[in-house]
Order: sequence, then C-alpha cells, then structure tokens
Amino acid sequence: MTNSIHQTHSGMSRISRRDFLKTAGLLSGGLALAACGNLQDRLVETPNIVMIISDDQAWGDYGFMGHEVIQTPRLDQLASESVVYPRGYVTAPLCCPSLASIVTGLYPHQNKITSNDPPLVGKGARFQVREWSEERKQLRREMIAHIDEVPTLPQMLKQRNYVSLQTGKWWLGNYSRGGFTNGMTHGDMERGGRHGDEGLVIGRETMQPIYDFIESAGNQPFFIWYAPFLPHRPHDPPERILERYRDQTDSIHLARYWAMCEWFDQTCGELLAYLDHQGITENTMVLYVGDNGWIQQPDASGYAPRSKRTPYEGGVHTPIMVRWPGHMTPRWEESLPASSIDLAVTALRASGLDPTSAMQGVGLLDRAAVAAREAVFGADYTHDAVDINDPRSSLQHTWTVTDPWKLILPAAPNIPDGKPELYNLTDDPNEMKNLADAHPEQVRRLRERIRLWWRGAG
Repeated sequence: MTNSIHQTHSGMSRISRRDFLKTAGLLSGGLALAACGNLQDRLVETPNIVMIISDDQAWGDYGFMGHEVIQTPRLDQLASESVVYPRGYVTAPLCCPSLASIVTGLYPHQNKITSNDPPLVGKGARFQVREWSEERKQLRREMIAHIDEVPTLPQMLKQRNYVSLQTGKWWLGNYSRGGFTNGMTHGDMERGGRHGDEGLVIGRETMQPIYDFIESAGNQPFFIWYAPFLPHRPHDPPERILERYRDQTDSIHLARYWAMCEWFDQTCGELLAYLDHQGITENTMVLYVGDNGWIQQPDASGYAPRSKRTPYEGGVHTPIMVRWPGHMTPRWEESLPASSIDLAVTALRASGLDPTSAMQGVGLLDRAAVAAREAVFGADYTHDAVDINDPRSSLQHTWTVTDPWKLILPAAPNIPDGKPELYNLTDDPNEMKNLADAHPEQVRRLRERIRLWWRGAG
C-alpha cells in the first residue's frame, strides 16, 4: 500500500509503456496495417468529431500511461487505436482559459480569456472570492464576451454543415456563445450559471443528451464537446468503484480520486460503445485531452503544490490522442511534444477547412509538421483576472518546452522576486533541480524564444 504524493507518476517507465503497446498490438504492425489500409482507394468523408476532455486529472493517472493502480481499460483501448502524444501540454493550467484555448485554437493572451473569474471588486476585495455583486457580474459578462470576438471550432464547422453539442464544463456563458447549435449549459448567473450549470450532469448522472443528439443529427456531420465534471471534485465516486481502491492506499483521499478516474473512464467507454452501436465509429474522429493537471494530496481533498494552477509538469502536462480509423496509423509519439491548441487545427483540417492565420497549432495527424515544430509554449495566470482586457496584467509565468529543456519565466512585475527555472526533462521529469545558473546560455536562448512566441501569437 502507498500514500505517496508522487504516486500519480509511478510506473511511468519506458518498459511499462512498451509492454502496453506490445500488448495492444501497436508494435507488431498488424493493427496499424489493418486500420490504415490503402488510403488512396478510400472515400474521404467529412467525419463526425468527438472531443473528450478530462477535468483535473494528472498526466500519469491512466493505465496506458503506466499507473500501477488506476484502472482505465476503455481509454487504454482508445489509446491502442490512436495516435498518442504522451507528452501533450495545455496552454494554461486552469479550467476556463484552458477550455477557451481548446475551443478557439488560440493561446489565452490571443483570445483574452486568461482566468476563471473577473476581478474582485469593492471594499476588501481580496476577501470577497465568493461574493457576486452586480458590478462583478457585469465584469464577468464583459470578460466572457471575448469569446464573441474570435472564431470557435463549432462556429467554423458550420461552414461544413456540422451540428454541434456542448455538454459538461463550459465557462463562457450560454452554449450558443461558443457557436454550438445545441447544448446543456445556460450560463445565466441569475440562475446559478457559471461554469457548466445544467451541463454538469453529463457523465455523473446521464449520457442520454448525447445519444439523443446523435440520433437527431441524422445524416449531418456532428461535433460533440464532452467535458464532464470528472474526475473533478467533489470526489464522490460510486461505492461499487471506490471499494476496489480502499485497500490500495492508506489515504481515503487518494482512493476516492483514483476511483473518480475510473468512473470517468467508464463514461468514456459508454460514449465510445454508443458510436460502435450506431455503426459510426469508422467515420468519427475522437480527440482526447485533459484540461489541466492534478496531483492529489493524500491528507486532504485538494491538489498538491506544483500541479493545478502552476506551470510545472503537474499542472500543464496531459496525454493527447487522436483516433480516426482509416486515416491514421495508431502509434506512440514519445519524442514529440503536442499542444492543446493543435486540436482545433486537427479537427478543422479533417473537416476540409483551413485554420485561421491566428491559429499557431499544427495538425496532429501531420507528423512532419509536429516534428518540425521547435517548441511548445504556455502560461499561467491569476484565478481572478486583474484587467479583463489586458492579459499581461494577470500573467504569472510563461514557459516553453524544447527537448530536453523546459524554461519557466516569472512575469515581471507580477512575480517580483521570481527567478528563471530551467529543467532537463529527460534527466529530471519531476523538475526537482533548477539548472538555470549552470546553463545561462540555454536560459538566454529560450527566453528569446518565449519573447518571440508571445509577440508573434499576440
């Protein structure tokens, strides 16, 4: 038994990954050839697109990523059928800006959605985290209105006659503001709408709205946003799942979180099985990503330091997967970092559309394009925005990953005493040894790269 805070990353050896891939058939070539076929002889159709987004899950907390305890057989199967980027990254380690980045294909400082909530207002504002005055509600309306100023994935897919459904987590008001034709989230603050409201029952209570939508779509291609409130707190898994983990650790908090990860996996399995049942798996692209990282504290229900809301691997690292039968060869891209901004570009290209000039991502099925990219980037911001129209005002850190290095820069003047942090992720994946003083030339090189990225994407 264990209650180690680092248990989320245990078992992540190359041997365990290779063993999994061998078992799944990805190293033998048989599955790859069967899935790929002769692409020139196949009719290319406009695919349905299903986006699966985990909520507050550590990058290693899956069977296919090598976790020794957590059971995720349905996502393991999806991985065996996908192009898997185990070294994926989100653009921000916080729910709202991360989701906004996924749906727009833009970095937070491009779409100006950097934080979960607007600034605190009024006397003693820093103590009023849960207070929603009329002034602050108006600021929130103005903040989420930034989504109206940029194209979104469901909005662009309408050009190809797609219908779309929003379910689960959605911070940006009514589902229609994101360009969805259908949805569950009303986004009305007067009725308790903030980050999902009625949409949050998906997965936890029912999957029926998704099934009904697919049936109603008829012959039209569809896009589904499946972002359930899982494994996010409250960690209240069904007892039938929790009982499997109680004797695996001395910490009930770890047991509950692990059970939540399996519960999320089960709902993904239900969705994928429904695609099979309807006979539409072959013409459906499935995209997978986590919205941000998480490391479960063993002695409390919250997250540990250096995970959610931080620029460390525990906050921004996530596996990213793409499955599109007949249009890709299942494979494990161990050496190539990927980014959540790539998902919108990947979906657009599959549907026959070009990304906008502002989108900096690449198509994840274009291996040459992914391999040619020199680095991936991201940033973290304050939970409550400082100025809803000025991304830099809320900026905490920027970072870049370019093998084997990762540089984290504190944002002046917001982090006045911060120092650059440089890590060799190959030798030090848990970012324990800051090498900035030992390698000043790398700090200078990567600092300039971050500067050019910020300006070029802004």
